[in-house]
Amino acid sequence: MGGFGRKAYEFLSELGLGPRNPGCFVIAEVMEASIEDYEEGLRACANAAKIWMQIPAPKRGEIVRQIGEALRTKLYYLGRLVSLEMGKILPEGIGEVQEIIDMCDYAVGLSRQLNGSIIPSERPNHMMLEVWNPLGIVGVITAFNFPCAVLGWNACIALVCGNCVVWKGAPTTPLITIAMTEIVAQVLEKNNLPAAIFTSFCGGAEIGEAIARDTRIPLVSFTGSSKVGLLVQQNVHKRFGKCLLELSGNNAIIVMDDADIQLAVRSVLFAAVGTAGQRCTTCRRLLLHESVYQTVVDQLIQVYKQVNIGDPLEKGTLLGPLHTPISKENFVKGIEVIKAQGGKILVGGSVIDSEGNFVQPTIVEIAPSAQVVKEELFGPVLYVMKFQTLNEAIEINNSVPQGLSSSIFTRKPEIIFKWIGPHGSDCGIVNVNIPTNGAEIGGAFGGEKATGGGREAGSDSWKQYMRRST
Repeated sequence: MGGFGRKAYEFLSELGLGPRNPGCFVIAEVMEASIEDYEEGLRACANAAKIWMQIPAPKRGEIVRQIGEALRTKLYYLGRLVSLEMGKILPEGIGEVQEIIDMCDYAVGLSRQLNGSIIPSERPNHMMLEVWNPLGIVGVITAFNFPCAVLGWNACIALVCGNCVVWKGAPTTPLITIAMTEIVAQVLEKNNLPAAIFTSFCGGAEIGEAIARDTRIPLVSFTGSSKVGLLVQQNVHKRFGKCLLELSGNNAIIVMDDADIQLAVRSVLFAAVGTAGQRCTTCRRLLLHESVYQTVVDQLIQVYKQVNIGDPLEKGTLLGPLHTPISKENFVKGIEVIKAQGGKILVGGSVIDSEGNFVQPTIVEIAPSAQVVKEELFGPVLYVMKFQTLNEAIEINNSVPQGLSSSIFTRKPEIIFKWIGPHGSDCGIVNVNIPTNGAEIGGAFGGEKATGGGREAGSDSWKQYMRRST
């Protein structure tokens, strides 16, 4: 882990995960689960489901409350672990863990509001009810870029709805999977409940495929690429299961001629550079009205040149490394494709000659019709393009296969209401005067088209984790 060795030893020891030799650069060794391990875990989880779904929902909420409190006591150390293992800067790592804590708080309130309906019956002296019941087991497959927050969006809601959870974390972030599981298991055991209510596996595609094919798991929530998500969906649907997909994003920010330029520039910087461009909500396309195009581009180039790149655990760092050497290779290949399709590099465009997977934050001037613009390059690469009218900007925004997040910067109410209406953005998340990245847990998070159509976290997303009995 290079220069992270001593730091890693200190906070992994606090989590009970530390190596015996603090001078060793190998900070942990993790054995991945086999199919035999998976089968043993699923049997235990299925037995635990019979107990968990019988517990009243408010009492299930109390267990989730305790999980949130346990996470609070380890917030700083878990946040550092996320930053170390994934590569995002420390404020983002801590913020990710805080998001699970917030989801726990939200789920506690929800546990007393899983309301059904009383519906007028057409038959005399009859009553018709709608009752919501648990599914049983919910499978959650998460990606490296948010190694624990996405788990929280799903698991907190699934648990209060009366479901057990089977989680497969990303194979490149096993330590956060283990740490989270230890914390949840301790809460369950303290309350004399089976630890298998929350069952997790460190593993690769073999375990993910087993979850997708397992008839004991009525709902599978998958976060990852559209390509893999489609395979998961096909396997789940073959057995008539339900799928909740959170897939690729190709998010655009539109800056109108009346926009607050300084606000827009700050927002674009954080949306495009944060997490080294490895968020599903990263701003990848910047659409600028022709009258403000050069002003915005010039200001962005200046702030890009000032981005502090380095150790994600150090204060003041804005851009940490890409997650793996393969991520860096994909960045290099992506830049070559961009140039071949007429893209002009305005700033950045190269890897940084140092230890680690560091690359330059990059701005590319390119035509919106270029094929590469339609694809998601998972790195800090921002495409800038020019438009003349609002309708043209909306058409460009909607022209890609993905439909996760979108944003417009304007002061005009008539533009805002068109943007959020049926003839505006076709994305699941539609923002005004804020960037594309991030979301509030009270709302339903998810997107349309090749983003999968799933919804997680707030609003009425909880209904996906239950079955309706009329």
